[in-house]
Amino acid sequence: MQLPESFEKELTSYLNTELTDFKMALSKDAPTSARINPKKPSVIQQSKPTVSWCSDGFYFDQRPVFTLDPRFHAGAYYVQEASSMFIAEIIRQVVPKDKKIKALDLCAAPGGKSTLLAAALSDDSFLLTNEVIRSRVSILKQNIHKWGYPNVAVSNHDSRDFKGLKQYFDLVLVDAPCSGEGLFRKDQKAIEEWSPENVQLCYARQRRILEEAAPLVKEGGLLIYSTCTYNHFENEDTGQWLIENHDFEQVHFNIPNEWNIEQRRVGYQFYPHRVKGEGFFVACFRKKMEQTQFKANSILKFTNFSMKRLPKKQVPLVAPYLQSAKDFSFFIKSNQQIVAIPSSQVDICMHIDQVLQRKGFGIEMGQFKRDQFIPSHQLALSTAISTNVQHIELTKEQALIFLKKEVFPVESSLQGWTLVQYQGLNLGWIKILKNRINNYLPKEWRIRMEIR
Repeated sequence: MQLPESFEKELTSYLNTELTDFKMALSKDAPTSARINPKKPSVIQQSKPTVSWCSDGFYFDQRPVFTLDPRFHAGAYYVQEASSMFIAEIIRQVVPKDKKIKALDLCAAPGGKSTLLAAALSDDSFLLTNEVIRSRVSILKQNIHKWGYPNVAVSNHDSRDFKGLKQYFDLVLVDAPCSGEGLFRKDQKAIEEWSPENVQLCYARQRRILEEAAPLVKEGGLLIYSTCTYNHFENEDTGQWLIENHDFEQVHFNIPNEWNIEQRRVGYQFYPHRVKGEGFFVACFRKKMEQTQFKANSILKFTNFSMKRLPKKQVPLVAPYLQSAKDFSFFIKSNQQIVAIPSSQVDICMHIDQVLQRKGFGIEMGQFKRDQFIPSHQLALSTAISTNVQHIELTKEQALIFLKKEVFPVESSLQGWTLVQYQGLNLGWIKILKNRINNYLPKEWRIRMEIR
């Protein structure tokens, strides 16, 4: 593999005699790894080797065709690069599992680290997952909906739009746009686009994002900063800048030597010739406690909301779709979509609603048309859906036909709205009529490749 000369020279200052091993690792296929969804049990992991720093992470012996695995579409696992799963270990060491917190993933698409955070944090925590690039929001939403956690909200804003949430979050993750040096093995285009000038552009952009992210963290709160690159400008230099300019201190971790993760002056570096993963950098910082008169807006109560409460007469018609409906509050949006929000998080959502325009909270349940309730696809994939909703189990062949948004014969006495499942995992809705079934998989979710 031919690497840019200036990149290779820079890396030599870190690796010295290991550069040959590094280049040899880039000439081999990258390992394929994934994380199981702990709320959607599946036999996918079985006896596969696990990722050392993530109990939910595992490796595939060879890369399967994920499009042809119904469990992938059901959100039973998320395909994610193993090195970046180290954020799970960070959460394990610094955030008590039962602690209720408010978290923000500021640069979230396509959603790998957001789904990791959702699984790692307590069930009553709140996670806002944000993406600035509008064209990437749809894939973020799709992955969040597949993961199925009701305490995750999605927004589409630039980091500068969060000013009204000063000192609001206990945890902010900034997986910053970077020069992509850690992607060289997977993406030839990343090599072609790399240049020292682009590194400097990324360096400046990262500081701008951190400049706007730092004030969002509460005193005593955490900021996690990560990139998929190696150079010191975007990594430890940026971390040092944050320490010096925003009253943060570095958080260190207990890391076994056999994990082969390098501790740098600031943060931790993963190299593909040392770990079974790709190039990755991560650092964690805690905001210092100061004597200040500022009080975070989290103590305020808001009465204005962009959604109205669902009329009481309609609540009994939608509540049975949830396993613990008593724990949710129901609202209706201007487009008549009904939303269920965990009641303990309504105040949080109302607060964020005053600051951000483009966002979505809770579970989209569905909507009424001519007094008939039409359930949504997000509801089908939610971990909060009731186990009493009528359902049928499909074979793999039937499941793939459903996922192509085609129809298949159903031998069932059931009528009406019915969940289709594969290995007990919800895939979506069909409506069984007397002479046919209707497939309600959203067209943008359908499989386009041949399955036969």
